[in-house]
Amino acid sequence: MKNLDDFLSLVHREVGLSLTPETVGASFDELPGWDSLNLLTLLTAIERETGRRIPMTQVLESTSLGDIYALTAQTVES
Repeated sequence: MKNLDDFLSLVHREVGLSLTPETVGASFDELPGWDSLNLLTLLTAIERETGRRIPMTQVLESTSLGDIYALTAQTVES
């Protein structure tokens, strides 16, 4: 996963949400059908794609997929 577009493609492929760079910051409450299963599915896919573990405590503190993308980008760069 190299950039935001790759992340958005992964979100669409894994959980079926079509987001844009403008809507990725929407809160989880604003995402239709979003639930904890989607979060676990996405987290598993991110870790599979990047080969890196994403800190679950920080994921749980996230308020949007934009936050998770930022966390993912930070983890992959380290």
